[in-house]
Amino acid sequence: MANKTIWKRKDLLGIEELTKEEIHLILNQTFSFKEILERPIKKVPTLRGKTIALIFFEASTRTRFSFELAAKRLSADTVSFAAASSSTVKGETLKDTAKNIEAMKVDLVILRHSMPGSSYMLSRYLEAGVVNAGDGSHEHPTQALLDVFSIYEKKKKIEGLKISIIGDVAHSRVARSNIFALKKLGAEVTICGPKTLIPVDIEKLGVNVTYNLDEAIKDADAINILRIQKERQKETYFPSIREYIKLYGITEERLKKAKKDVLIMHPGPINRGIELFQEVADGANSIILEQVTNGVAVRMAVLYLLCSGETIEEKEK
Repeated sequence: MANKTIWKRKDLLGIEELTKEEIHLILNQTFSFKEILERPIKKVPTLRGKTIALIFFEASTRTRFSFELAAKRLSADTVSFAAASSSTVKGETLKDTAKNIEAMKVDLVILRHSMPGSSYMLSRYLEAGVVNAGDGSHEHPTQALLDVFSIYEKKKKIEGLKISIIGDVAHSRVARSNIFALKKLGAEVTICGPKTLIPVDIEKLGVNVTYNLDEAIKDADAINILRIQKERQKETYFPSIREYIKLYGITEERLKKAKKDVLIMHPGPINRGIELFQEVADGANSIILEQVTNGVAVRMAVLYLLCSGETIEEKEK
């Protein structure tokens, strides 16, 4: 993954706008920070003196904790914003909330919001950098980066691999960011799920579409299973959960039709017994918990690049 790309962006808003070289740069930095997580003392003074604000308007466990832990591993200070107890309940706009937080001299804002494009809007108003931690059904760039890193770590490449994304693609920001990243790095991507959960014209993104799960998994090098996002669904998209399980649930029996070394992935949280069964989620092919670990390393790399504007290699010169 060697390259000489220099990071020049103030923000990380989506994978769609990144170049292949910029994605490689983040992944390269991630390898360096992954080593730190393996040490007895998992902390470095790299971002000492920097302050990072976490503004989350949606519930989150993995992403929020991962960003906060990544910041602390780099010795940055963090402040957290809880929407339910903030001035937004009194009518304050997102722009005014963020501007007030920036006035307290924060260096970086991590934003999760239900509105697609919210991080783009905020980046226009703030001098501080903005990281999109998920904006509605649009994008979730750091999840895609940790997914790609996890695959690369196991398979030693991305180009030429066959990756299948299964489930609720229509409501998934994870799926979109993964498609952008994997295609830019040369993977073949297949998406699969009920027709009602596959966006119209998604083939324009360069992916294969199938509604047959066995066809989607038989030649896949990695299978990324998506959660059924009931909180984003305003109507019923399939007859019943039982029907979904029968057609698209990843069971141990069904996995026998896949390659022996196929990687099983999931962005979490898992609906066990629905999209993914326990014996598969906890089985030998699963790298789900490794994705969580890699998420901290990826976010350390992102925070470092955005706050310092240089690579570790450049700093050491």
